[in-house]
Amino acid sequence: MAWYPGAVKMELQPESDQQPAITPDQFIVHSIIAPWTAKRTYEYWRDSTNLESHFGLGYEGDLGQFIGTETRADANYLANRRPNGHGAVSIETASNTSGTDPWTPAQIEELIKLGVWLHEKHDIPLQICPEWDAPGFGYHRLHPEWAKDGTNCPGDARVKQFREVVFPGIVARATGKTTTPEEDDMDPVDVWAYKGRDETQDAYAYLRGTAARLKAVEAKLSTLSTTGLTDAQLDKLADRVADKLAARLAN
Repeated sequence: MAWYPGAVKMELQPESDQQPAITPDQFIVHSIIAPWTAKRTYEYWRDSTNLESHFGLGYEGDLGQFIGTETRADANYLANRRPNGHGAVSIETASNTSGTDPWTPAQIEELIKLGVWLHEKHDIPLQICPEWDAPGFGYHRLHPEWAKDGTNCPGDARVKQFREVVFPGIVARATGKTTTPEEDDMDPVDVWAYKGRDETQDAYAYLRGTAARLKAVEAKLSTLSTTGLTDAQLDKLADRVADKLAARLAN
């Protein structure tokens, strides 16, 4: 069995020794619908149920591993262990009790690092699973075969983060196309955090909205060009619009 060196080992027994082996070829992320630390998640698996995940991740980035990644864990329904002996590695992540909050920056960083290790250790391919039994990376609600009674897990905010931040981050770091956080000129959290005028909108969505507004301005300028304004007047108006957009983005 394989143990991730970046996690605190909290081995579940007897599951760790008694459950069958798998060849891990998927990584599926979950929200546990509770604001739990990795240790509290371990205690829940140990004391309250016969189900479990391989990993647990708290809000502060505390990461625990409960089962070796080459042993079956029971968080993914049919993907736990498929008929060919392959199966999914699972992680439960702390969330609010409705599963609607985004991952914290610390959680995102740990998910990326773990995803890179799983790719390097088990050769999990750098793709989002196109089918329920295809290798790659995914989130719990991606395929119905991964959830017995259906689920919204890990929630809309985290699905967005998975597709726009976490999975691209795994790919970039695994392929060497990104710098380490210490080398970045800009804190990556500033790009993706849910903040600003509208707390439900991330920075990427805001920039896309800005592009749409700029196109609308260009269309209006095109209309004005047929209304008798001189080129000098149009240039002056365009400069004023550019100044206002720059001031808006700087706030």
